[in-house]
Amino acid sequence: MNLSEAVQFSLQSLRANPLRTFLTALGLIIGNASVILVVTISLVGKDFILDQIRGVGSNLVYASYETGGQNMANVQADFIKLADVQAVRNALGSEIVAATAVMPSNDRIVMNGRERDVTIIGTDDQYSKVRKLVVLSGRTFDSSDVTLREHVAMLTEGLSKRLYPSPELAIGQVIKLHQLRFTIVGVFREKTTTFGQTELQEETAMIPLSVAKDFAVYERVDPMYVQARYAEDVPRVTQEIHRILESRHRAGAKYNIQNLKAILDTANAISVILTIVLMSVSAIALVISGIGIMNIMLVTVTERTREIGLRKAVGASRKEILGQFLTESVLLSIGGGFLGVLIGIAIPLAVTFLTSFSIPVSPLSILAALLVSVSVGIGFGMLPASRAASLNPTEALRYE
Repeated sequence: MNLSEAVQFSLQSLRANPLRTFLTALGLIIGNASVILVVTISLVGKDFILDQIRGVGSNLVYASYETGGQNMANVQADFIKLADVQAVRNALGSEIVAATAVMPSNDRIVMNGRERDVTIIGTDDQYSKVRKLVVLSGRTFDSSDVTLREHVAMLTEGLSKRLYPSPELAIGQVIKLHQLRFTIVGVFREKTTTFGQTELQEETAMIPLSVAKDFAVYERVDPMYVQARYAEDVPRVTQEIHRILESRHRAGAKYNIQNLKAILDTANAISVILTIVLMSVSAIALVISGIGIMNIMLVTVTERTREIGLRKAVGASRKEILGQFLTESVLLSIGGGFLGVLIGIAIPLAVTFLTSFSIPVSPLSILAALLVSVSVGIGFGMLPASRAASLNPTEALRYE
C-alpha cells in the first residue's frame, strides 16, 4: 500500500462517521485557533503598551533636583538652572535630538464667571518635540517666541474646552496670566495620556520660558528633558547628564535622573510572561484534543478488528497497518488544525476590517499551529496504530 492509497482509505473511513470526525477534530480547531489568537493578542498588546510608554517621549531622559541643601541659599543654588540645560546641549551635541527646560508655576484665571487654579508652564520651542505633543489647532512655539519674549500661549485641550467652544476658536484669543495678556497661538494634547503624572495637568497653559522666568521667585528647572538620538545611547546619556549636573553644583546636591528603559524592560518582561501563560493554556487544549484523537482511534481499531485481520490474512504487513491508522490520525489532526488556523486568522482580519484598529497576524504562529497539529496526530495516533498493527490475524478474524 502506497501513501496515496493510505490517504484514500483514511478519508473513506473519516467520511463514514462525519459527526464523530468533526467532534474529534473540534478540540484541535479550538486549540489551534487559540494559539494564533494568543500570539496575536500578545503581540498587539505588547506593541500597544510599548507605544503608550514611548508616546511619553522617545528615548527620553528626565532630570530634577532631589535634595542636598542645608539652608535656603544652598537649596536655591542646587536647583537645575537654564545654564545647566545649555551645558547639556553643548556637551552632548549630536548625541541628543533636543534638551528642554520646564519652569512650572500657578495662577488663577476667570472661567465661566468663577476663578480657577491653572498650571502654567514656561518652556521653549524644543518642548513639543521632546514630549511629542499633538497640536489640535494653531502652532507650537518657535525659537523667535522665546528669543523675542513674545507674549504667546498654548493651551491644553481641557483648558481650551473650558474657555472656548472649540480649539479652532481659541486661536487668536487673549488670556490673562500673571497679570499679563497672552495671545493664544496653539491648542494641544499629550500623545499618550499620563493622567496628570507629569507637569501637564488637564488645565495647563504654556508660555515661553524667557517670559515665565520673570515670574519665578528663584530660577528652577523642574524637570529638564533630554531626548537621546538613539535608544542604545540612553544609558550613556543618562550617566553624562548626571556627571554634568554634579560637576556644576555642590558635592552634597543630589539629582533624580531617570529614563524609560526600566519601564520598557518591565513591560517587555510582563508581555513575555503573559504570552507563556496564555500559550500554556492553549497547549493544554491541544493536549486534551490529542487525547480525544487517541481515544477515538482506539475505538476505531476495536470496531475494525475484523477488517484488520482480513487485511493481514491477504498479505498486509505490520508496517502497512501501522501506516494506515497513523495516516488517518494525522489527517484528522491536520484537518482540525487547518480549520483552527482559518478561524484564528479570520477573527483578527474581521476586527481589522470592521474597525480602524490594525491587528497583524504572526506567520510564525500559523506555522507553529500547523506543526503542532501534525505532532499531535503522530504522537497521539501512534498508540492506536501500534495496537492495530500488533493484532493477531487469526484472533482478529474471530472477533465479533
